Amino acid sequence: KEQPEETPQPAPRRIFQERQRITGLPLYFQGYLSVRHSRCQEFRVYWTELRGTMLFFYDDKKAPAYSQKLDISALTSATNVYPDESGSAQFILMLSNGELELKANDYEGGKEWKGFILTVTELSVPPDESLLPEQLRRMHEVLEKEKKRRITLNNSSSASLNRKSPPSSTWTAMPACFYAVSRQEAIEMLEKNPSCGNLILRPGSDSKNYAITIRYKLDAPELKHYKVVSKGTSYTIELERQVTLPSLQDVVDYFVTQTRGKLKPYVIQT
Repeated sequence: KEQPEETPQPAPRRIFQERQRITGLPLYFQGYLSVRHSRCQEFRVYWTELRGTMLFFYDDKKAPAYSQKLDISALTSATNVYPDESGSAQFILMLSNGELELKANDYEGGKEWKGFILTVTELSVPPDESLLPEQLRRMHEVLEKEKKRRITLNNSSSASLNRKSPPSSTWTAMPACFYAVSRQEAIEMLEKNPSCGNLILRPGSDSKNYAITIRYKLDAPELKHYKVVSKGTSYTIELERQVTLPSLQDVVDYFVTQTRGKLKPYVIQT
């Protein structure tokens, strides 16, 4: 089987708190999943978290930062869970921009994952007679939490429209071009998949700050790296003349704007 044989356990408190800070979303369900995008050939195993209507994929169970994320709020449908020859259980999420194949360790796990995903995207617990009473109870708990989250979110959005100050960004997730990769891994991603973009936001070498890696498309491709220092609630780009901005998304937008669109955030398409 492709996933390690173990019962999902909560991440250590420090890691849980860091993930909570980075994603800004409540954790509803977690465990190992094999993932395959519609254009890729092989499944890849991730420690996966369902937070709100987002799936966050971690290369390692103890990694504080996710390597990929996927918004499933626009889910159109999901196939039935079916076992494969190895005993794993697969199902496919039909999204507006493509398909995502998911594989759980066993049939029970596949039904559970699909149940929680449908609960948060459709705001109703699926009428599946094969789900156990305990699973249904947890799905109903998640349903109530997600309903409250959306009410709070809508109220916050309405309030922000009625005042001149910028809306709170406490729940905002990391920019889509953030990947928990090293400098060399970022370079390889930009070189292998130029159609995905040419700017990656990644953790800094000191693990406390961040860095921007870009690949200019000139006569000969040129790679550059910029340090982004976290200072309280703001971020400073270390250029000849330092630039301080209120969020990491603003940092990414700054590079795009300053180059008049020549830089495009690197986003893996599903």
